[in-house]
Amino acid sequence: MYIFFWAFSLFFQACQGSDPSSEASGVPLKVAAPVASDTMAATLVAGAAASAAAVTVPDADSDYLLGKFDPATHPDFVKVGKPYTDRAGMMLRKESFEAFKKMWAAAQKDKVVLKIISSTRSFGQQKNIWEAKWERFAKDAPLPKNRALKILEFSSMPGSSRHHWGSDIDLNDLNNAAFETGGKYQKVYAWLNEHAHEYGFCQPYTAGRPNGYHEEKWHWSYTPLSKPLLDEYQKTITASDIKGFKGAELAAEIGIIQHYVGGINQQCK
Repeated sequence: MYIFFWAFSLFFQACQGSDPSSEASGVPLKVAAPVASDTMAATLVAGAAASAAAVTVPDADSDYLLGKFDPATHPDFVKVGKPYTDRAGMMLRKESFEAFKKMWAAAQKDKVVLKIISSTRSFGQQKNIWEAKWERFAKDAPLPKNRALKILEFSSMPGSSRHHWGSDIDLNDLNNAAFETGGKYQKVYAWLNEHAHEYGFCQPYTAGRPNGYHEEKWHWSYTPLSKPLLDEYQKTITASDIKGFKGAELAAEIGIIQHYVGGINQQCK
């Protein structure tokens, strides 16, 4: 049911177009957004819909959506090893990994190397990242809200990260400049922009969005899973569920679900 609704919704959006200015105001990003051509939009729909046909959407209870489970013991998660990553402990949903392996092989033929440097993260792992930055930014941003907003430029509050779902990956480098003109991974980003949609992957944090995290050229999401999971998250989770870490009381005031979880590239919704 989720897949049918998502595919119909995506087809309708591709036909009608989307208007980023209709989003509620949040943390503004000031770089102009890239505009996909009609051909690209049509290819995205066809490619992602084809991938979705082979995907069974997980039964996503609140603990799953919030990352409060152990991927290592979850039957639908698998380890990611060489040659796809050089880092130990990487895990993904089976469907995401199978799609990535196909994309990796296609990139190899074009002499492009894709390396996963971050994959599924549990609530506890995200909490460690968040609270380390909470302490690090204490001097420069003593007011709690300002500190939270600083962290949220690139890091999610625990319980609100797409990395909890097993659908999202970080590739090659965590620096936008590395993917830009003259950067080490300029060719990688150009290839992903041209071909990732053929395998169901989308960049959720693009430039020019009115809300949410800064651009992340390295972050890619397997949409046949992440689209229905996002829909379920927005229907199920409230700001009161975002808790258990320093600064969690700011989730509602900041609009963590509306502006950050939902503040993504329209093509990834």
